Amino acid sequence: MAALSPFHLAFPVTSLSQARRFYGDLLGCPEGRSSEDWVDFDFFGHQIVAHLSPQEAGQNATSAVDGHNVPVRHFGMVLDMPQWNALADKLRAAGTKFVIEPYVRFKGEVGEQATMFLHDPCGNALEFKAFADRSQLFAK
Repeated sequence: MAALSPFHLAFPVTSLSQARRFYGDLLGCPEGRSSEDWVDFDFFGHQIVAHLSPQEAGQNATSAVDGHNVPVRHFGMVLDMPQWNALADKLRAAGTKFVIEPYVRFKGEVGEQATMFLHDPCGNALEFKAFADRSQLFAK
C-alpha cells in the first residue's frame, strides 16, 4: 500500500490566538506559514489552515449516531490506540468539555473503535478515533 498523501483542510475560526493555543499549544500541532488572517498547522502530518472568519465558525448541526448527537460538520484524525489514549488523558487533564466523552463504540463488532468529540474554542467540532485493528477502518 502506498503512503497516504497529506490532506489540506481550511476552516473558519473566530480568533487566531485561540486557534494557536488550541491547535498549537494543546494539540501540539506545529505552526507553519501565517498572515494576519490565517495560520497553517501541521495536523498530524496534514495541512490545516485556520482562517479568521468569525461569521462562518461554529456551525453546530447534529445527527443521531449510536444514541449521541454527533456534530455533522467535523474533522479529526484516526490515531493509533496509544496516541488516542494519551490525547484523551491530555484533554481531560486540560479540563476539556467533550461533546461526546471518550468511549469505545461497536465493542466486539466489526469496526470497533475508540472515539471522542470536542469543540475547539471557535466552535469547530473535532473527532479523534482509534482502532485496535486499523484494518477495520472501512469494514462493513
